[in-house]
Amino acid sequence: MRWVHRLEEGLIALLMALMTIITFAQVVARYVFAYSFGWALEMATFLFAWLIFLGMAYGVRVGSHIGVDALVKVLGPKTAKACGAVAALLCIVYSVILFIGGWEYVDKMYTLGIEAQDVPIPQWVPRAVMPLGFGLLVIRFAEQFWRIVSGRDAGLKLADEAADALRAVGTPRAANEDERK
Repeated sequence: MRWVHRLEEGLIALLMALMTIITFAQVVARYVFAYSFGWALEMATFLFAWLIFLGMAYGVRVGSHIGVDALVKVLGPKTAKACGAVAALLCIVYSVILFIGGWEYVDKMYTLGIEAQDVPIPQWVPRAVMPLGFGLLVIRFAEQFWRIVSGRDAGLKLADEAADALRAVGTPRAANEDERK
């Protein structure tokens, strides 16, 4: 699994680098040389979409998505664990629905044979990231669900911005939050 994680991180970094390079080259070409690459905006948009759809699964893996868990934090450990399991299941259902919708959409684009406007590729190619991204999201939420029911995690891993801010200024409350986890 470690190589899959590295591949995922490398692909996300590559997408961000390509998007940045294309956008920078377009700005320089436009404002310095009064020239414009006709394909640059569409390509940057496609790369950004890939970054988002692959990044959402990565965000679940590393626990960087924010969530509202004020109620769950006041519940007992067993109830909080049950809430986390239900939340993970609901996220799986939601991701499966969007995976199916994305698959049908990409299939329609493939069947119709629509081409991209400025980049000489079929529209289904850049849009294939929709079912891919939601498929990865199903896997990530299933992993999280398994960690909850097997007792390795108490709930969904969510970013806690308040605790991070308190930890940054070194307050005792943030240290107590870390000890409970």
